[in-house]
Formats: sequence, structure tokens, C-alpha cells
Amino acid sequence: MTSLVSCSQRTIRIGSRKSQLALVQTYWVREELQKSFPDINFEVCAISTQGDKILDVALAKIGDKGLFTKELELGMINHEIDFAVHSLKDLPTNLPEGLVLASITERENPADALVVNTKYNKLQIDTLPIDAIIGTSSLRRLAQLRNKYPHFNFKDVRGNLNTRMAKLDTGEYDALILAVAGLKRLGMSDRIHQVIPNDISLHAVGQGALGIECRADDAELISLLKVIEHPETRDCCLAERALLRTLEGGCQVPIGVSTRIVDDRLTLVGVVASINGKRLVKDTIIGTIEDAEQLGFLLAKSLSRKGGQEILDEILAGSR
Repeated sequence: MTSLVSCSQRTIRIGSRKSQLALVQTYWVREELQKSFPDINFEVCAISTQGDKILDVALAKIGDKGLFTKELELGMINHEIDFAVHSLKDLPTNLPEGLVLASITERENPADALVVNTKYNKLQIDTLPIDAIIGTSSLRRLAQLRNKYPHFNFKDVRGNLNTRMAKLDTGEYDALILAVAGLKRLGMSDRIHQVIPNDISLHAVGQGALGIECRADDAELISLLKVIEHPETRDCCLAERALLRTLEGGCQVPIGVSTRIVDDRLTLVGVVASINGKRLVKDTIIGTIEDAEQLGFLLAKSLSRKGGQEILDEILAGSR
């Protein structure tokens, strides 16, 4: 590892969104780094992003490139912060010039969760009333769930997790679809009513993992950040991000994935679905972990040929 003498002589500033979940995640990263480098002062700097400021508009209508990351990236480029902690699913696959994805942390369960109003606490997603009001802000979840449950009433939901839960508990929604990882990290595991199986909804690219972004020319800091990288998660997420990059999809597109590694063999499943849920293209690829990004590229090409690109082109045309 590169010598960290110069790092230990300065404060390292960590950029984070101001949301409760983002800060929990960022302070976890800070604590993990502090264990390995007790002589370094790690300072958390909270920054508001566009996605945090606009809470009354559906995410897909705001725009999807850097919605939760742009301000943090400007902070790094301007040397106001040294690195940023992102929910990896929010980090675009093409980073600004001069910045790099330096480290990917161990993944929490990447699945989606069903959270229900107490009147339905004995039901599962398959047994909810046919006219149940389901809250989600994700086109990926919406498209896949509409494919399986076209009879549900889907309604956009924004705001922080506590705000969403309050809307659920007061009856504005019958159920919400949220990330298992976020609920666990905020100490709300007891609200996870059902983990949604992969055959119903594949998760978002990078979901459950944290991505650490910094300046590409700071070799010493990049070396330091490798301490908290999880190799298996990195390989899985690099494959997923290669698929998303090849399909040219942003955060708010109906692309889902599932990745696992067994005995150095990586299995990547991908899906592209139309927003109305009527069309869904799904495929799988298996290969070695050394070829993780190539596997993502190849699977994306296969999905495109089978109709996935046509679906994405129609969605893009409709958003203009």
C-alpha cells in the first residue's frame, strides 16, 4: 500500500447528502476508515443535492443524470471535499472527467421489500386486494410489478423514509415498495413485511452497496479507500454497471438485475420492462469473475437484441 504519511497530516473531508440514510451510511464509512487510520481526521460535510430539494415531483420527471450526485461531484472537483459516499444505485455509470469510483463496500441485501399498512399485516404481495394502492418512486419497480400485478393502483411516493412511512400508516397507501438495505440501515427491519422474490422484481443496479467516489489524481486517497472495498460486491456491481452503461440507462429507467458469485463463477440476470408492464425482456449470462464487466456488456447486447433497446427508446422518446 502507498505510504499514507501525507494523508495523516491533513483532514480528509467526506461528502454526503443531507438525508438521514445518506448520513447513516457516510458515518459508517467514516467509522470503518477511522478503525484502520486512527491518526487521520475524517470530517463529514453534508451537502444538499437536487434530488433532496425537489420532493413533490416524480423522480422520472426531474431527470436522472446525477440527480443525487452532481453537487457532491462539484465539491470534489472544486476541492471542497476529498471524497463522497453514495448509494451506488444513485451513481451514474459515466462519471465526470477527473473523478473515479475508488471503492465499493460490502453489499447489504439488495432486494426490494414490501411494507404494509397494519390492516394488511397477514397478507403477502400475492394476496393484497386487487385495488390496493401501492407506493413507489421507482420506474423499475413500477414496470416489473405492473407486469405481475396489473390490477394494483400504483401511486408515486416521495419524501424521506419517515415521511413515506407516515403516509402509509395514515392510510394514504396500502403498501410501499422500498429497499431492504435502507430499512435495515435505518433500524427499521421490523417494517420489512416481505422480501420481494427475484421472480417478481429484480433489484436496481448497485442496490445495497455504497460507492466511494474521489478525484482520479489522488492516488494516496484511492489506496486508503481500498481498505473498505469488498471484492465480491465490487465484481457483482461492476458487471451490473457495465450492463446499465451499455444500455445507456440512467437511474430512472426500468432495468433490473440480480447477480451472484459461486466458486469464482458470476451469474448475472437482467431485465428491461415497459412502464406499463406489458412487455418484459429477461436474460441470463454466466462467466468468470475476471470478465465481470464484459459479462455485463454482453448481457446488455443480448437484452437489446431481444427488444430491450426498443423499450428504452420508446421510454426516452416519451419523456421528451
